[in-house]
Amino acid sequence: MGKAEAARKVAAAAMYGGGGLSVVGASLFGVLKAEAKLARKAIGPAEGDPPNATGWYGRGRGGPALKVALLGDSSAAGYGVHHVVDTPGAALASGLSERSDRRVYLRSFAVVGAQTKDLAAQVEAALPGEPDIAVILIGANDVTHTVPPSQSVGRLADAVRRLRGAGVEVLVGTCPDLGTIQPINPPLKQVARAWSRRLAAAQAIAVVEAGGRTVSLGSILGPEFAAAPALLFGPDQFHPSADGYASLAAVMLPSAMAALGLIPEEDASPEALRGEGVLPIARAAVEAARTPGTELDGTEVGGQRRGVRGLWVELRHRRRHPRTETHAPEESEPAEVVDPTAADGS
Repeated sequence: MGKAEAARKVAAAAMYGGGGLSVVGASLFGVLKAEAKLARKAIGPAEGDPPNATGWYGRGRGGPALKVALLGDSSAAGYGVHHVVDTPGAALASGLSERSDRRVYLRSFAVVGAQTKDLAAQVEAALPGEPDIAVILIGANDVTHTVPPSQSVGRLADAVRRLRGAGVEVLVGTCPDLGTIQPINPPLKQVARAWSRRLAAAQAIAVVEAGGRTVSLGSILGPEFAAAPALLFGPDQFHPSADGYASLAAVMLPSAMAALGLIPEEDASPEALRGEGVLPIARAAVEAARTPGTELDGTEVGGQRRGVRGLWVELRHRRRHPRTETHAPEESEPAEVVDPTAADGS
């Protein structure tokens, strides 16, 4: 089975049911569950909560404020760092404020250890605040807990559909390449790499089908991390360091700007010289899983959203912005600014 077909099969199983193990046979599944337990033991339990990035960014900037909901697991929450300015939420909100020249209110709902089964509750908590965009980072814990990919992808797709149904833009950072994680030993290491890449491709298919857009995060726990593990991995050799989280935010920022319609007009169309273009969804998803930092979003060809091979997808390699200074959030804005959390009573 080709990679595109395999990813399509996982995504289809998520949307229509079936597709049990999808990546490995049942005979190996028990071995992998045992290996996953050993890996989680080596990584160790979470110790304390990371700093909360919730708050206002860009005090004094003009224009209507942007509201961002941050959902997902420890990679979204910033587990392993001790200062709020080192969290991915603070880096993303600070960059978004700087690039848009607008105030940004970010509210983090991410939970350390979360799996896709926990997304529904996070979405439920986020919707009353009426965010302009929801940024989701989820999937790694599903791999280390050997959650069947079809279940994982299906839960993510449900979350995206609910957010899009409420008019919220959705940006998902797909599952990173877990084959570089030091505490994960063979044979789980090799399978974790294949599993995470296939999961990332299936996530991309399901998210775009549900109306969201994706960015592949292979570089966040992939080649860049393998080249500089002491710099980009935290002490547990599983979670990113402060520099690693900054790299994660840098990958997500251009696509967040695009989702919010805040990119320059000259960047609106794909550039063939940068390897950008329009592809059928399954082929685009596999390419994205293989090429870190690739963004996928649905598009039309000749006025049609679908071709004979499924949904048409615009594949982009957006230019990363120079890193901006990350600021700690403010708890409140001036009285004339309406608090976006007022709707949920917080």
